[in-house]
Amino acid sequence: MRGPVYRGIHLLRGDLGGTVKLLLTSGGVTNASIRSSLETLLDRPVAQCRALVIPTAQWGHPMCGPTSVQGLVAAGDRSKHLSGLGWASVGVLELTALSTIDPQRWVSWVREADVLLVDGGDATYLCHWMRESGLAALLPSLPDTVWVGVSAGSMVMTPRIGNRFVEWPSASDDRTLGVVDFAIFPHLDAFPTNTLAHAERWAAEVGVPAYAIDEETAIRVVDGAVEVVSEGTWQRFEA
Repeated sequence: MRGPVYRGIHLLRGDLGGTVKLLLTSGGVTNASIRSSLETLLDRPVAQCRALVIPTAQWGHPMCGPTSVQGLVAAGDRSKHLSGLGWASVGVLELTALSTIDPQRWVSWVREADVLLVDGGDATYLCHWMRESGLAALLPSLPDTVWVGVSAGSMVMTPRIGNRFVEWPSASDDRTLGVVDFAIFPHLDAFPTNTLAHAERWAAEVGVPAYAIDEETAIRVVDGAVEVVSEGTWQRFEA
């Protein structure tokens, strides 16, 4: 589909239902429609909001590393659709470090943030560290916080990601947090292996309702209501 917005109601499931407001993207805040949706979720302009960037998923993917993380957290092309949107403040929250830090310190950092900017990489690795760090358990107490996911940062909220997207060797399977009841195929038509035909085969494997989304599309989820915001191309697949 191109352009039109889809609105539907889906039951959230898993142990994190009723959690943060979700803006699940493939490539970040890439156009005016997605930015407007973000500011509606925030209930004020980006320039008045405090952000925390979570780069953790990158460490679980073989194509990511210090350079890609630097491009996210510092000024550069990778930051312009996420950390470089003009936030009042931007900090970095590395989940792999949190288990070594007194929760009385880091929990306050998260609670004081208006938005969590969660980058891509490997969603199973991110899922592991969200649980291990305690962030997953904290999310249900943050109903006013906005979660902006990019690629794996969005996929981690789904029930499963499909074996084709698992890159972390220690992953036991493709299951993730299951906050929403649908799966996400990101980067539609961005790579030769991410065509609609590939997405259709992937959707048949995951066995749950699913969306294939391109870089100009986001899925907004608030209180169980799902809305696709797009200036690009996307496709919904039934289970």
